[in-house]
Amino acid sequence: MTFNGWVQIALYALLVTACVKPLGLYMVRVYAGERTFLSPLLKPLEATIYRLCRVEPAKEQHWTNYTVSLLVFSAAAFLFTYLTQRLQQFLPLDPQHLGAVSPDSSFNTAVSFSSNTNWQDYGGETTMSYLTQMAALTVQNFVSAAAGMALAIALIRGFARTSAKTVGNFWADLVRGVLYMLLPLSLVMALVLVWLGVPQNLDPYTHATTLEGAKQIIAQGPAASQIAIKQLGTNGGGFFNVNSAHPFENPNAITNLIEMWAILVISAALTYTFGVMVKNTRQGWALFAVMGILFLGGVSATYWAESYPSAAIAAAHVDAKSGPLQAGGNMEGKEVRFGIANSAIWAAATTDASNGSVNSMHDSYTPLGGLVELVNIQLGEIVFGGVGSGLYGMLLFAIVAVFIAGLMVGRTPEYLGKKIEGREVKMAMLAILILPLSILGFTALAVVLPQGLSSLANAGPHGFSEILYAYTSGTGNNGSAFAGLNANTPFYNATIGFAMLIGRFLFIVPMMAVAGSLAGKKIVPASSGTFPTTGPLWVGLLLGVILIVGGLTFFPALSLGPIAEHLAMLAGQQF
Repeated sequence: MTFNGWVQIALYALLVTACVKPLGLYMVRVYAGERTFLSPLLKPLEATIYRLCRVEPAKEQHWTNYTVSLLVFSAAAFLFTYLTQRLQQFLPLDPQHLGAVSPDSSFNTAVSFSSNTNWQDYGGETTMSYLTQMAALTVQNFVSAAAGMALAIALIRGFARTSAKTVGNFWADLVRGVLYMLLPLSLVMALVLVWLGVPQNLDPYTHATTLEGAKQIIAQGPAASQIAIKQLGTNGGGFFNVNSAHPFENPNAITNLIEMWAILVISAALTYTFGVMVKNTRQGWALFAVMGILFLGGVSATYWAESYPSAAIAAAHVDAKSGPLQAGGNMEGKEVRFGIANSAIWAAATTDASNGSVNSMHDSYTPLGGLVELVNIQLGEIVFGGVGSGLYGMLLFAIVAVFIAGLMVGRTPEYLGKKIEGREVKMAMLAILILPLSILGFTALAVVLPQGLSSLANAGPHGFSEILYAYTSGTGNNGSAFAGLNANTPFYNATIGFAMLIGRFLFIVPMMAVAGSLAGKKIVPASSGTFPTTGPLWVGLLLGVILIVGGLTFFPALSLGPIAEHLAMLAGQQF
């Protein structure tokens, strides 16, 4: 750990925080259908899309119709992505003449991108044609992210409205999220990345001869455009197999900072959007404070764990004749051009934000470093979280927190003037408990079946951690992995695919039920008995509920994995 490293962490946090208010205000105007500085350019296009799709943006939907619209759209997106992969060999823009993707991998990838997970069990440059990367995967990066943002706005409307029967129009929210948010930001970011050295072309791969005379194939393609949206939309799927550790995806320190900033900026700004829409910006800043504390705690713990690996790791390096550890800490699996501090920031941000992209290999982290990344996802992907999904996940935890506060004082709990009753609490807890049910259930299945164990590259607790991470990442719609697990098998493609479906869509349905229920309630004026939800006491209570309800659920599993591995490492045993 160095002073320079802490300065980099502080600079990153300041850059994200500085964008929260302006971007949050802009999103308020976008989703209200108000005029923005982009309206003269994009309003005619927006109107044309509505006309072609026969959408009446002013006609709002009941929460059930809103949810059905999302599910139908996601099903169509899944089918399109699946068929594009299966028919790839017959489609254009395939200069490498790549064949059709296997049925099980196509299923897994179609689920992954339509659920905004972007889990990848394949090498992008050796599996997917340019057309598949652009028309199927990149398009899903836009629309699945916009769908998550739309859902968050629908839940905010549930808090903000009184005695209402509707929560908005899904199709209008989807179109506005893509047109006014994701497309402009992605266009600017892609141009900046191209300027900084990221390739953007449709050329065949380059055949080169090295100085030693060896033959090498250098992959390229339309990388910058996909990298921009994968970060801004918290998608994370890499154009290249090693993701943003690849020098074409992430050439230097400046691109690294820009891509890390993009991971959190929209999710962070949505907290201010929430505050403005409920007419109390302090509420939004309180949620931002909770997210920020958890993020800084995670990045600090990761930075410490990777900077001070135990003597057992250093001894193992020497015994393996790989030489002593590099000065500064555990550099295994990390790019020298980024170092430990920037690797720790990225690892924390990507697992906090359900992004899944990496600039270092999480499987090579110390046991405690890997533990932090696991916990970040297992908390429910609410530490900023995915665009939209992080905010609505955090709001469900807020509902549980005010319910607990109400029990403490013997009063019907309230949040933002809405009475929180049995229906809302039950739906919130149902959504929250779906995640551990999927993660722990599929992990238990994989560790007892030969099909699950046969894919492990490591034995003992680290092998268990690899399986636990796979289902944590899938259910949490994150997409990162402990790469020692070969997940490109029919068993893992199917089970992780179902885990992604559960984590995305079975969470959404009860959440939208909460939105509909809240929208129909009247706003009750605050009284002397109302629990304040803007100060340090509220921040502490919400943090406690998240850590206890979201975190302790997984403690037994974590004890069998990274905690056991850490204790074994201290005793000199490596896995």
